[in-house]
Amino acid sequence: MTKLRDAALSLFRIVVGLLFACHGAATLFGVLGGPYGGTTPSVGQWPDWWAGVIELGAGGLVLVGLATRVAALLCSGTMAYAYFTVHLPKGLFPLQNGGETAAMFSWSFLMLALLGSGAWSLDKLVSHFHHRGENATVQQI
Repeated sequence: MTKLRDAALSLFRIVVGLLFACHGAATLFGVLGGPYGGTTPSVGQWPDWWAGVIELGAGGLVLVGLATRVAALLCSGTMAYAYFTVHLPKGLFPLQNGGETAAMFSWSFLMLALLGSGAWSLDKLVSHFHHRGENATVQQI
């Protein structure tokens, strides 16, 4: 991957992860106005509380680029579930049913699950040190 494409992918991942984590924090803690006007779902309440946990936790992992593919796939599935259960019954198209955000997040995270984290990520850092350790072990033998 070229340096520009890798940098663009990293920046895309960081922005999408940050926005998703903020959405989760708003859901769980009522910060930033929260999706419920400042109120929060009860612990364990399905699906709102669980969605908030996934948004904050997996969104944070995507933000820093750790376990990016798995976290992004979980985020994508969460938003697909939200789209099909909450928005689709209100109309077919996202502009009709208010599901633009869910659709955009779902497709964005699917792209990250397929393409990976980019160069600026903890995944790359861990991989670098892991391979460096293997090389040191091989050289010592």
